[in-house]
Amino acid sequence: MEAFAKPAVAGIIEKEIDEKSYILIQNRCKESAPNEEGLIEIPAGRVREYENVYDCLRREIYEETGLEVTSIVGEDESTVLELHGQRIVNYTPFASSQCIDGNYPLIVQAFICRVKGVPLHESEESKNIRWISINELGKLLTIEPEKFYPMQVATIKKYLRSKMII
Repeated sequence: MEAFAKPAVAGIIEKEIDEKSYILIQNRCKESAPNEEGLIEIPAGRVREYENVYDCLRREIYEETGLEVTSIVGEDESTVLELHGQRIVNYTPFASSQCIDGNYPLIVQAFICRVKGVPLHESEESKNIRWISINELGKLLTIEPEKFYPMQVATIKKYLRSKMII
């Protein structure tokens, strides 16, 4: 039987504190993937059938962190086409990654966003939800890349390069 990759989204959640840049990270906690327990990740999850990617990102971030997304970079530039009984959203993510071998046949579209609220300490799918300075994140990723969820390493590196951290 033919199988297909599953679409997903991820959020690089930015925050400024005393003129320092931070992003939100968490540790994976998924019963379906015990070998990934504790790996550092950014919030992410699968897109439901016919769910707009921006709505999915808002839902996943809220479910995993308790935070409400207030803005997503590029959302205001997206377009929706309605034609022949179909609604199509055209968008540009910050980064895209595809798992071509391993545990999950995912294609993940990552977006940069901002939120409001106070993050949960943990949820059903994540623990140790916290803000980390991008400088500290860059050091950690450089010294101990094995501590990160592989699907997101290239995306986080791209983000840090865009901020001239690595």
